[in-house]
Amino acid sequence: MSVPLTNAAEFTVSEIAQAVKRTVEDEFGHVRVRGEISGYRGQHSSGHAYFTLKDENASIDAVVWKSSWPRLTFKPEEGMEVIVTGRLTTFPRSSKYQIVIEQIEPAGAGALMALLEDRRRKLAAEGLFSSERKRPLPYLPRVIGVITSPTGAVIRDILHRISDRFPSHVLVWPVRVQGETAASEVTAAIHGFNALLPDGPIPRPDVLIVARGGGSIEDLWGFNEEIMVRAVAASRIPVITAVGHETDTTLVDYASDHRAPTPTAAAEAAVPVRADLIGYVDELGSRQRQASRRITANYRDRFRAAAAGLPRPLDIVATARQRLDLAASKLVAELRHTGQRKRLAFARISGRLSPIALRNEVRHLRSKLAPPAGRLTPALRSMIDQRRQRLESLTKLLDAVSYRNVLDRGFAIVTDFEGRIVKQTVQVKPGDPVHIQVSDGTVGATIGGAPGVRKRVKPPPDESGQESLF
Repeated sequence: MSVPLTNAAEFTVSEIAQAVKRTVEDEFGHVRVRGEISGYRGQHSSGHAYFTLKDENASIDAVVWKSSWPRLTFKPEEGMEVIVTGRLTTFPRSSKYQIVIEQIEPAGAGALMALLEDRRRKLAAEGLFSSERKRPLPYLPRVIGVITSPTGAVIRDILHRISDRFPSHVLVWPVRVQGETAASEVTAAIHGFNALLPDGPIPRPDVLIVARGGGSIEDLWGFNEEIMVRAVAASRIPVITAVGHETDTTLVDYASDHRAPTPTAAAEAAVPVRADLIGYVDELGSRQRQASRRITANYRDRFRAAAAGLPRPLDIVATARQRLDLAASKLVAELRHTGQRKRLAFARISGRLSPIALRNEVRHLRSKLAPPAGRLTPALRSMIDQRRQRLESLTKLLDAVSYRNVLDRGFAIVTDFEGRIVKQTVQVKPGDPVHIQVSDGTVGATIGGAPGVRKRVKPPPDESGQESLF
């Protein structure tokens, strides 16, 4: 088969691919493309993001390089209609063209509001916006944490308002409140304040204020990011949000414990008015003093009324004093009469106390005791003889039942090394020392091995023909 001759140039596949690539890149340098995000599954393990932009008639592959991802104002989301800015190029290996995205923005306010509403419903379904989880603000916080930009008018308004109302210790965590890093910086600030120790070198705040000034929905979009909403909801410190103007509402306002319309209102919600507190305390002190005076006056009147019904002290002791005077007068006369009676009684017995009278009295008593003393000696001798005879009989009885009589018949008592009587074989084991007590003394012995078979000794026959009892 012959091959027809032709003048057409011959190219390799790679040359064609590179020529197409140069043509597309030269013809379409930077373009803005509007479409709906489809097939987005998050960042790849390499850090790049791949998805598709489509409309009703066509689709185009899109890629966001890892280096461009942090600069995106809006991160891609599945189904979001966006306008992307980038450059067209080709992927020679699969002969496809694609757009390398450098910036993403929502396709109008309507798309942002739809995205915001979808996100709000999702977070509300998780319970992050429920009123049951919101905590009351501390009435008088010792330390206030403020998360905002350090260069704007917001921080000055908050500090000025706190200073006017109730000067307090304020900790400022500077962050960006607009741009692609705003959400991550505010989230890090909330986590950082919560990580502080209450008694550490930097005290943990009692309340947090997250604030920024007004702006468009794009400017405030960082406060609608899911990571910031979750950080506010998870904060152990009560959070006050004041984002934008009074009419602006972001998702962090739903998750915070208190939403203030303006930064100044947030400062007012954080601390009370010191002058009002002083006036209130003074009023309470005045009311307390008045109540104390009223109570004291009431008790004074009641005491006076009760005292009026009591008798006079002199009337109470007058009768007792009269009885005491009467008893004192009787005491002197009674002492006199008693002394006279005792003198008469002593005079009656004084004659019996002379030496002669005492000798006669002793002689009389001795004569009365002589006969009984003569009868006492034989009685004592008879009683001693009876006790001696009883003791002798008991001694004979004790000897009769003594175990020593058993030892005399050939028996022995075996005790172990602790002096306990061995009654059973389980009490000793081979090698144990024992003491054997016989009738005339005690000998030592050692327990041997297993006992052998003991032959029974047959008693001698009785010549009388009567069988032995043993």
